Amino acid sequence: MIDWLFFIPACFALNLAFGPNNLLAMTHGAKSGIGFAQTAALGRLIVFIPMIGLSALGLGVILTTSAFVFSIVKWAGAAYLIWLGVSIWRSAKRMETARLPATRVTLTRAFTSEALVAVSNPKAILIFAAFFPQFILVDAYWQSYAQLSLAFLLMESVAIFAYATFGKLASSFAANKLPVFQRVSGTTMVLFGLLLLISPQPTRS
Repeated sequence: MIDWLFFIPACFALNLAFGPNNLLAMTHGAKSGIGFAQTAALGRLIVFIPMIGLSALGLGVILTTSAFVFSIVKWAGAAYLIWLGVSIWRSAKRMETARLPATRVTLTRAFTSEALVAVSNPKAILIFAAFFPQFILVDAYWQSYAQLSLAFLLMESVAIFAYATFGKLASSFAANKLPVFQRVSGTTMVLFGLLLLISPQPTRS
């Protein structure tokens, strides 16, 4: 039987960790509302499903053992995060110029951003490859992997709601500071990209 008593709190801590995708959920929640942020975040959840499957098949092992493959994924992911951060920063200037909230990103673009941020970080697939196996039942490998995956996605949805709600509440209390919020979000996203660039190749214990 899966050790849910340990898996759930440990996994939920990973879901709640402040990272690029959760920052996006918070930003979308602040600009366009909680429902918008949750719908956009479906892009992240949809991408996670094949990533979990690939981890189960062993791609996580490839990323941890091949410095070349990991570097390619890492550099591509970092470049996208930096580009996205600059775009968010520039949107703050447009908001100030227009003095209107009409600069909201479209749902399609927000959905795409969530998906690309999720797939561009090699550490996401390593979470599934290194964390899940600690709770996998060898005699029911695929069944237990599916159960853990479903639990992860449900908790990820709760984390999305939490970050989107925080963003919405923050913007409601300081609506006139939304351009500042955008600049902070953009700067943080760029920092995530830079940190990804200098992060070492993980090893699988």
